[in-house]
Amino acid sequence: MNFPHAEATLRGLAACCAVGNAVLHSLLVPDHLEEMFYIGVLFAVGSAVMLVVAVALVVMKRPLVAWLTGAVVSLGMIAGFALSRTVGLPDGYYEPGWEPPYGPLSLLVEGLFVFAFLAWLSDRTARGAAPRLPHRARRERAPMG
Repeated sequence: MNFPHAEATLRGLAACCAVGNAVLHSLLVPDHLEEMFYIGVLFAVGSAVMLVVAVALVVMKRPLVAWLTGAVVSLGMIAGFALSRTVGLPDGYYEPGWEPPYGPLSLLVEGLFVFAFLAWLSDRTARGAAPRLPHRARRERAPMG
């Protein structure tokens, strides 16, 4: 990406997608807790994680952990959506349709988050600023000798 505010734009887009994801899944938690308890719990946990991801994308200086967490959760939700409508999930959980408007909107924000992450990663790599884990997450190597 060759525009000066790519980082802020992509982080803002991803934060909005994460909030949208959290709101959409939070709206579905009560029904899913009754229908299939573990699905409701997964929706609640996923929503909470995505809210943390949204905040982290806005405030962190090095947001790699937030990007990775959001991308993994988004891809997991996309996979869960697809599996629940094809082969089904454990305990016989199967959804026959798209559940408009929640299903399509969820897929949209999850997919956009993943694409924003890939664009951010590509931009960072192209500029020679490969993403690094925060200092405290990196292992210190002891000098040999």
